[in-house]
Amino acid sequence: MRTDQPAPPGSGLRPDVHTGKVALVTGGGTGIGRATALDLAAGGARVVVCGRRPEPLAEVAEEIEALGGSCVTVSADIREEGGVTRVVDHALEAFGRVDVLVNNAGGQFTAPAEEISPGGWRAVHRLAVDATWAMTREVARRAMIPQRSGAVFFIAFSPRRGIPGFAHAASARAAVENLAAGLSLEWSRYGIRTVCVAPGTIATGGLDDHYTPEDRERWERSVPLGRLGRPEDVSGLISFLASPQGSYVTGTTVVVDGGADAWGAGHPVPGLATPEPDLPTPDSSPKDHP
Repeated sequence: MRTDQPAPPGSGLRPDVHTGKVALVTGGGTGIGRATALDLAAGGARVVVCGRRPEPLAEVAEEIEALGGSCVTVSADIREEGGVTRVVDHALEAFGRVDVLVNNAGGQFTAPAEEISPGGWRAVHRLAVDATWAMTREVARRAMIPQRSGAVFFIAFSPRRGIPGFAHAASARAAVENLAAGLSLEWSRYGIRTVCVAPGTIATGGLDDHYTPEDRERWERSVPLGRLGRPEDVSGLISFLASPQGSYVTGTTVVVDGGADAWGAGHPVPGLATPEPDLPTPDSSPKDHP
């Protein structure tokens, strides 16, 4: 069953709902990050997008400027402390404040848990957890706490469920969800809201590049709404939560998955319906992953 519909033009909020705000979006060149930058700009926010590849960032900036908005791009690796500092420096030099931070940057690979090397584990957590925390702390200390206001969003796919082949990524997402909850207890006194947004399977370019049509069809069958998500399904929610209408939401996780979490995995238990994978012998070495 598929009920795909064209993506809506923008979040549907007033075109001035974010006027006067500055938004910083990590991983803002593609997918959910790109859609979020465009939605916030459509609401009047001035936007800073960062990522490792300058070309996608430049394309997003052109789209925002075509809407009549303002956008600053920063090519940086936020896994490095200097990269985080440089991004926030550019944001404050350009616009003087940061009102909305969207921690969207992330990465993963699929592997059996026993084959995830220490380096592979660290690579995923370094970006999904360490870099996210470093960016959040830097923005809070230098912008949001002094101005006594702000909204921080953490994008974490399926943080409450284990996923076969993604033990490293699922654990990182769970950490980020708890970070959003914990920070709300400490930073509400500064007027800062922290929210975890948990998308389901979203149809982005990365999905098409790394998975088969059969994978996509199987995932669609597990979604009660009958389709995969669009980046705009997530970005529109973030834009709403960043608006005055979302001002009483903090410390929680909002799931955007077409009902998939309510349905459950919908697949046979791993290891029962499929042959058990070969276990490594005592003298074998796990595969090394980037």
